[in-house]
Amino acid sequence: MGSKNMSDAIESHIKDILNEKDMIEIKRVELAHYFCCVPSQINYVINTRFTISQGYIVESKRGGGGFIRIKKVIHTEHSVLLDLKRNLEDELTEQEAEWMLHKLVEFKLITVREKELMKAIFIRSVLSNNSQSDLKIRANMMETLLERLGYEERE
Repeated sequence: MGSKNMSDAIESHIKDILNEKDMIEIKRVELAHYFCCVPSQINYVINTRFTISQGYIVESKRGGGGFIRIKKVIHTEHSVLLDLKRNLEDELTEQEAEWMLHKLVEFKLITVREKELMKAIFIRSVLSNNSQSDLKIRANMMETLLERLGYEERE
C-alpha cells in the first residue's frame, strides 16, 4: 500500500472510531503494527490530519507506555471562521482555497453548491495567471468571504 493510501486508511480508521466516541486513546506502536507500517507514519497522519483547525485536540505521551489521545473539538460557527481566518496567510494556493471551502461545507457554513460556485472563482484560469499576484488576490478574496460569512445582520 502506498504512503498516500496508507495515510488515508489510517485517517479513516481513526475517524471511524471517533464517530462512535468523542475521545480515543491509541498506542502508536499497536496502530503501526495493525497497519504494518512504521510508527512515524502514524505520527505523520496524526500531525497533518488531526489538527485543531480540523477539529481535534491531540495529546501525546511518549515512552514505553506511551499513547496518543485524540479528542473531537466542538466548533461553533464563529470559532471555525476565526480558525480559518487566523490560518489564512497573505498568499493562498488553489488547493488551500479548495481545502478551506471544504471545511466551510463540513461545518455547514456553506452548501456544496455554494462551494462549487466559489471554487470556480478561485481557479487559476479566472485570475491573471501571474502566479504571485494570483496567490495574493486569492487570499484577499478568501478573507473577504470569511468576513462576510461571519457578518450577522442586525435589525
